[in-house]
Amino acid sequence: MEKHCEGGAAADPASGSDNSGSSSTLTVQVKFGGRSIPVPVPAEAAVRELKSLLQPLTNVIPRGQKLIFKGKVLEDGATLRSYQIINGSKIMLVASQGLHQGDGPIKKPTSSSQSTTRRIISNSRDSQLHKTETRIEKSRAERWKITGVVALSECQLREVPDEVWGCGSSIRALDLSTNFIQQIPLKISDLKSINKLLLNGNDLSEDSICWEGLLSLKLLSFLSLNNNRLTALPSALGSLTSLRQLHLACNNLTALPTELASLTQLEVLKANNNRYTISYTCFKSFLCFRTKQIDLSSNLLTELPKTLGNLYNLKALYLKNNGVRTLPPTLFEGCRQLSILDLHGTEITNDVLRQIKGWEDFDERRRSKHQKQLDFRVGSSGVFDEGADDNSRGH
Repeated sequence: MEKHCEGGAAADPASGSDNSGSSSTLTVQVKFGGRSIPVPVPAEAAVRELKSLLQPLTNVIPRGQKLIFKGKVLEDGATLRSYQIINGSKIMLVASQGLHQGDGPIKKPTSSSQSTTRRIISNSRDSQLHKTETRIEKSRAERWKITGVVALSECQLREVPDEVWGCGSSIRALDLSTNFIQQIPLKISDLKSINKLLLNGNDLSEDSICWEGLLSLKLLSFLSLNNNRLTALPSALGSLTSLRQLHLACNNLTALPTELASLTQLEVLKANNNRYTISYTCFKSFLCFRTKQIDLSSNLLTELPKTLGNLYNLKALYLKNNGVRTLPPTLFEGCRQLSILDLHGTEITNDVLRQIKGWEDFDERRRSKHQKQLDFRVGSSGVFDEGADDNSRGH
């Protein structure tokens, strides 16, 4: 008589799969965020192995996962078999607040009703913009030429006014943040003396920026592209060798071009809230000895390269809400100016930090810089409290 698996599926004698869980691999259904996630896992695996497999599928780091099967909370060290979990078993995942990598747990897609509401709001906004046009007075353009500063943030602009291009090399700083600009044309190359450019919070993708024009601005030292729709950056960005600050937060970037290694003047890189997954690809792009601050918070990083310890001018490193479990062994010894290290929402514990050479010196620098805050937050205990947890702390 043919044997049937749970749910009516026939067993496959060739694969050795059956509902007893005796096969080498079984698939469990994890309920989370309104969806069911099928997860293949070794039948003899421990619960902690299942949590590791769930991390890239849910963005919830293992320490923030609580798995429940038949009303019981699963212990990390126990095996799935010990809980009689078999092929097709349903397990519930509960995520702890804040213990996630990236922007947060991956949940079910937005409903059609929500999408319809957003379209109505968008159409209403566009209608309003057609009725209201920002007029640039001639006297204002003349002031721009005198001061060299153009501040046009939150002006409901759909495109860059021609008066801006007319100022040409007179402009030193241009702020076009929080508008509805969808294109940066070749005319940007007319601003030959510009050193600060802010394009935050528009509707820009990599295809809507004329990179040829932007990359001709050889005096540019500050470039901010936060809160746009960028998914990639051109390799030629490395030609902006005067850049000291590069802000790329809140886009959909997955990697940085290796040519950014040419940015030898770069001091600040803010690339938080993106989708970086491979740390080596990211870090090798900006291993500049001048780099003082790096923010890679809320990405999908799981490990960091050893070469990070080469940044001897690094003072601040922000890594919160990533899946990293350890730090490079030379970080504290190599980065002798490092005094700010944010590890909130990661897998790194205090015990891990104490085993890294140079920890004592780093801890002293941290205390010296933030003594008042430390006295208020941790009293006399002296425990490192920048996101790392003790092993004994519960989930």
